[in-house]
Amino acid sequence: MELFFKAENFQRVGAFKFRGATNAILALPEATRQKGIVAFSSGNHAQAIACAARDAGISAVIVMPEDAPAMKLAATRGYGAEVVTYDRYSQDREEIAARLVAQRGGTLLPSFNHPDIIAGQGTAALELLEETGPLDALFVPVGGGGLVSGCALVANKIAPDCAVIGVEPAAGMMRDNPLQQGILSKLLPRAQLPMERRPPAWGI
Repeated sequence: MELFFKAENFQRVGAFKFRGATNAILALPEATRQKGIVAFSSGNHAQAIACAARDAGISAVIVMPEDAPAMKLAATRGYGAEVVTYDRYSQDREEIAARLVAQRGGTLLPSFNHPDIIAGQGTAALELLEETGPLDALFVPVGGGGLVSGCALVANKIAPDCAVIGVEPAAGMMRDNPLQQGILSKLLPRAQLPMERRPPAWGI
């Protein structure tokens, strides 16, 4: 048996999120891109948008919880983005982001539910399969679903016999319940979940 790993922890900003952020920003028409980007994230997508926006020479405003890891808040600001903080227990980050777009303009880029984000994340599988050739199975972490969606699209196109299997911590509960219910659902803050359902930390 051979195992291959795609070490996305060595990607810029330390996560695969940079792929989707870059692809989505570069896919925007120039005039639209120059109006800037608005996003919401607890950390990795925030850093990815901030870094990709800096590379593109445009502004970015990121909505982040006030209790996000200090290192990720600092990194997002360090890449040049404006950070707007909120209380995750009493405020809705999507509503705040939508209000910022209405007030300031710009394009809202969510962390996973967007075709250009998904396409960008899929380049991780594209690079891997181009290097390894067809695989029997591809195991992909599942959080919001952007990475596994992009990887599934790529595998279906260039390695159709490769099984794509989403994986997550047993206690995560980020995919199974909504999938079983057949609906999209919002993730409760970790502190609002029963103790037996709390994972060590949410994916971001």
